[in-house]
Amino acid sequence: MSAVTSESLKSELEMFDIPCQDDSVLDKMVEQCICNRIQADEIVLEWVAFSTTKDGLKLTQETLEQFEHEVLNKKSKSKQGHRRDETHNRTRDIHSLQELIKAEEEEENLLDAYSTPAKGSQKRALTTPEHPHSKRSVALLASPGLLLSPASFSPSATPSQKYSQRGAKGEVVVTFGAVQGTRWVGRRTPGAGVQLELLEGPEESLRCSYKFMFQRLRDIRNVLTEKIEELGDSLRSHFNIEEFSPVSLPAQDSITVLGQVCCDSNGKLNAQSVLLEAGPEQGGQQVPLDLSELKEYSLFPGQVVVMEGMNTTGRKLMASKLYEGVPLPFYTSEVKMETDEDPMNVLVACGPYTPSDSLTFDPLLDLINVIVRDRPDVCLLLGPFVDSKHEQIEKAQVTETFETIFSRCIESIVDGTKSVGCRLVFVPSLRDIHHHFIYPQPSFTLPNLSKDQAQRVTLVPDPCTLLIDGVTFGLTSTDILFHMGAEEISCGTGSDRFSRILKHMLTQRSYYPLYPPVEEVNMDYEKFQSFGQMPVTPDVLIVPSELRYFVKDVIGCVCVNPGRLTKGQVGGTYGRLLIQRSTSSEDQKRVSPCVAAQVVKI
Repeated sequence: MSAVTSESLKSELEMFDIPCQDDSVLDKMVEQCICNRIQADEIVLEWVAFSTTKDGLKLTQETLEQFEHEVLNKKSKSKQGHRRDETHNRTRDIHSLQELIKAEEEEENLLDAYSTPAKGSQKRALTTPEHPHSKRSVALLASPGLLLSPASFSPSATPSQKYSQRGAKGEVVVTFGAVQGTRWVGRRTPGAGVQLELLEGPEESLRCSYKFMFQRLRDIRNVLTEKIEELGDSLRSHFNIEEFSPVSLPAQDSITVLGQVCCDSNGKLNAQSVLLEAGPEQGGQQVPLDLSELKEYSLFPGQVVVMEGMNTTGRKLMASKLYEGVPLPFYTSEVKMETDEDPMNVLVACGPYTPSDSLTFDPLLDLINVIVRDRPDVCLLLGPFVDSKHEQIEKAQVTETFETIFSRCIESIVDGTKSVGCRLVFVPSLRDIHHHFIYPQPSFTLPNLSKDQAQRVTLVPDPCTLLIDGVTFGLTSTDILFHMGAEEISCGTGSDRFSRILKHMLTQRSYYPLYPPVEEVNMDYEKFQSFGQMPVTPDVLIVPSELRYFVKDVIGCVCVNPGRLTKGQVGGTYGRLLIQRSTSSEDQKRVSPCVAAQVVKI
């Protein structure tokens, strides 16, 4: 059935010499065609017959409504009744009976998909001697590893051809540290005896959902002011600065100022649009910056900086020196750890766990096989698990609720790794369609986990700082690298943008130092002040991104972008790390606990 348009209706009306210049009347006729499933020529014929019986009615909105009530509604009712009689009175052969049974099965399956999971399916399976239950379908029901059956998520879910035909499976694409002769396996009893907890403790971390969408501008301003003052105090004590001058006070001598970098418009930051905004203690005003005398700099909106320079008029600061930020100290444990044991193997993977052209979780099943093969001690799994950017989810082609898909996905991971016994850490993402769309993001809730399963599973918020056997891990699933990479400007600092951005995160002591945030990040600033800051400089920082995977040492912190498990329709990458807590070396220098790391293709 071809689509009915205003132009096709107009040409049909002109054939009968019926004038119609009003677009709203044509739009109403198009709507009637769509609702009653009739073509343009049919509706015009019906109108001609109707208007003739009514002494040549003119075509208006009111007469169209009368026409719909008297003709079209009656016509559609008689059509439905005729179709029903026809299907009931038709003599059925074996093929039509099988079609009917199949249609009823599909209808009941669809109803079951929307029924309460606790009650389960009440229908008896339709089996005949000619069509018995296949062994595969029985196995699917019984096997937890095969819970991710594609047909249960989407009516048109076929395995992705590009993903199944990918090459270079298991190829190592990035190496870090002493990887020669390294065995990428966990300890003899993976997960056993591993101490895993949130560094802040359960009371001071974001454990449950909270009310959002109510922020006053004053509260946001207070959070930003406190951040400027806190970082300013640490920079003042580190560089022995006596005091900060107001940014807009005219002075003939060189002054030292503290403030936050911002842009003079809504566009992208550039060297000519940089403003420095001071906190209330320094006057709270904005002053344009002239960066021409700085040999090297790297700036982004929201960055708290200390600068030296001249401001003779009070209207522009000629910057001559930019002070580097100071990172927090590393975590030191009071409890002495044994260092002679085997290194701990940590696997890191980030969603999406399905190819973009199919809702089959084949990449996730491949990852479960890798976990079973390598037997890591800890698996850090970051969202999205049910990706809001997936084609079939965007087009509403999914036959189950998002929560059902998510719980089945988690069950498969937990049951599939049961034989390994490794610890599982689940981190939510802003792209998880079934979860709270707010940053910082509370942890998932999994009420259906059994007691044995719950002992292995740790649910954490985004972002968070984890303590695993005395080693700190900073985790965030938000793509801060991509967001800051689009906003940062630099000069004379080298070409390694990733290292610069990561250094900014560590020296600004925040998991999301960008202000204002990008549009897709809904920031709750009061919670961000409590849960979005780094309590210490982590030993390992996990920052998954759409950008290229890497492993880098940035001022003593090993930063890992494991990539995403799928990149569009093809397979992606995951990361693995060997962690061994060691005492400081002979000259009392800190030794990184990350012995080796790799990024591997799935």
